Amino acid sequence: MKRTQIVVVLLSLAVAAPALAKTYKYSYPNACSEMWPAVKATLADAEHYAQVMPDDEKMTAEYQPKHDVHVDVTGVLLQRINHVTLLPSGNGATCEMQIVSNYSGWGHDDKADFKKRVDESMVKLKAAPAAEPAKPAEESKPAKPAEPGK
Repeated sequence: MKRTQIVVVLLSLAVAAPALAKTYKYSYPNACSEMWPAVKATLADAEHYAQVMPDDEKMTAEYQPKHDVHVDVTGVLLQRINHVTLLPSGNGATCEMQIVSNYSGWGHDDKADFKKRVDESMVKLKAAPAAEPAKPAEESKPAKPAEPGK
């Protein structure tokens, strides 16, 4: 009987877990069009994220954080698909990043880890030298004819 009760409780937690998700909001002084490449670069890190489904038009993505180890049963049960959405604010001059995450525990803080990685990607993208336009090839000039007698 006890085993059945434990299974029922665990299944109930697994079904109810998505309802426990919270939305975390962060404001940035950048336009969302500048932020989106950093979000995509962050999610491209296969070491930390899986099952990434971006929508470039809506600037939103679903993803699953990868965890090496879960130190408790709730970590396994509460690991779900997270969501990130960029919303323009301040007449489009600034951006609000909304992260929907339902897991933050002893070994992981999914929303804070994701925000930190997006911030790092922003710094890397800003530091990358802008691609210089290709220089047109110089027109080759015809060689001067050799002067006779010299």
